[in-house]
Amino acid sequence: MAARHRQRLMAALLGLGLMGSSPAALAAENVVFVTGAFRRSIAVTDLEYLAETGEARGLMADVLTIAKQKPEEVGKLLKAELSIPLLLTSRLLSTRLGEALLARVAQIIYPLYTKGAGIPALRAGVINALVATDGKLSAISFLKAYPVDEMEIGRAHV
Repeated sequence: MAARHRQRLMAALLGLGLMGSSPAALAAENVVFVTGAFRRSIAVTDLEYLAETGEARGLMADVLTIAKQKPEEVGKLLKAELSIPLLLTSRLLSTRLGEALLARVAQIIYPLYTKGAGIPALRAGVINALVATDGKLSAISFLKAYPVDEMEIGRAHV
């Protein structure tokens, strides 16, 4: 019960922070991959550049070379859009099924240093992205709408 109360409090505080922030301030700046003591960051601007041009730069170029992936194909995946109704999505994310889905994803993707705020951050990222893009969700639009500077992707649960 206390954990649920804390989660609601975090969501309310995150919501208050979102209302007072400008849209430009609501964006992840880095995607941070963490495995134990190993940590690497990829700038969202590098991912956005890859999506727009099909060319990788910085650490992303090295990662794609090692993974033997074509930058053009990864760029297409990053900008692939899914049309989703905003109101339906908002309601779905507030149901038990939506909460369960967010809880599972929040074990993998969450704000760096604030793992407990993963569910409200994911919900805010999806809703903000849908608002900003008129109901079209992509990986890039989600990252640009994610309400925390650094989003961690923990490999422990992948």
